Amino acid sequence: MTIIAPRRAGLLALALAAAWTAPPAWAEIARRTPEGMAEIQLSFSPVVKAAAPAVVNIYARRVVTRRPSPFAGNPFFERFFGQAMPQGRRVENALGSGVIVTGDGLVVTNHHVVGDASEIRAVLADRREFDAEVVLSDPESDLVVLRLEGAENLPALELRDPESEGVEVGDLVLAIGNPFGVGQTVTSGIVSALARSRAAPGGGAGYYLQTDAAINPGNSGGALVDMQGRLLGINTAILSRSGGSIGIGFAVPSALVRQVVAQAEAGRSTLARPWSGLSGQPVDGAMAEALGMASPEGLVISKIHPLSPFASAGLARGDVILAVDGRPVGTQAELEFRLAALGLGETAEVAFLSGGTARAASLALASAPETPARDPRALVGRTPLGGLTVANLNPALAHELGLPLGTEGVAVVEVARPTGRAGLRVGDVIRAINGRDVANAAQLERLARKGPYPEEVRIERGGRHGVLRFRR
Repeated sequence: MTIIAPRRAGLLALALAAAWTAPPAWAEIARRTPEGMAEIQLSFSPVVKAAAPAVVNIYARRVVTRRPSPFAGNPFFERFFGQAMPQGRRVENALGSGVIVTGDGLVVTNHHVVGDASEIRAVLADRREFDAEVVLSDPESDLVVLRLEGAENLPALELRDPESEGVEVGDLVLAIGNPFGVGQTVTSGIVSALARSRAAPGGGAGYYLQTDAAINPGNSGGALVDMQGRLLGINTAILSRSGGSIGIGFAVPSALVRQVVAQAEAGRSTLARPWSGLSGQPVDGAMAEALGMASPEGLVISKIHPLSPFASAGLARGDVILAVDGRPVGTQAELEFRLAALGLGETAEVAFLSGGTARAASLALASAPETPARDPRALVGRTPLGGLTVANLNPALAHELGLPLGTEGVAVVEVARPTGRAGLRVGDVIRAINGRDVANAAQLERLARKGPYPEEVRIERGGRHGVLRFRR
């Protein structure tokens, strides 16, 4: 039990009375009833009318080849299983949404909606239909740019960068798309977070705008717009245990969408990203204390490639990257997003801590270098390695294959079926053959062609080392 002294009780009673008789202004505003028909009829419809015509429904068809049943063609088994016998090819249909970003028919959608599709069709809000072809595809960001064949003078959405143009957590937003194939649907919510780093649908790391506007299957590739009908992001993923929306949705920010569209208009078929050439980890409380920082912020560099533009700008292992062009950096995904949104050929200003001292540097953004040369070699002959294509690893190839920063050696870049059955995969790094270390692709070709039959091949896969043994 809490006992309050008489004097303190009296003061407390006066304070409570004052608080009760004079409610704060925000409480009065929050609780007042609408005044007049104008306020009762407030609606999102003007925003929807402006934005919805630029959101399209996407229908994609792809032919999937699967391994035929070993019993296919056998009259005995077909007699019992009939049409249930697995076939070698089947057609899959995908459903999603897209956003028109230029009047001449460029549409942005998700890679997981149209990836590998043989037929793509877009249906506008006014029911016009267009065949579409892929102009640029980027599985890493899960974005694709389509061109609508024969389209002109289409409604297009203006892009708004959530960070540079004043978007804040709590701002109202609308999600427009085609959930579950029911037709164009609009849901409302707020911006829940401006910066979320999480696993991307394609398996990589992504950087997202988070919203609680309902996003469901079929909304993928649709628009997240502000109250002026401007595009904040492309709806891409949801966090859900049931497959339905629970109010945690993610959109690719329009800053990256703008870069993807610009490169598509320039004629590129893939997104060219600046190379960071480093890996790091977010600064936590213990790390901040060890580094003498007042609070945990930034990304501490744990590994940096000698050819990295950050190394050329004077950064080193143990330095903490705080911001790129004035925008904070807290994770590896956030850093990669900042660079990708800026684009190749640009100059970025980097704020960082080195030895506890705040510093700044400028770095030129460029793609990963092709040093040393790949020098691809196709291995032939009666050998378990026959059918492989191998190449020298360099930063560009290592990034393409998803290998850790600084991985060197000779990598498998193509695998024919016979070698695939031997257990080798694209991305495997061949370290030695019959106890002899492999230095480059040319040496590996000589060993496979002239050396003894490879009875033992030492490889590295996913950071683990293993040995493949073969018999004559």
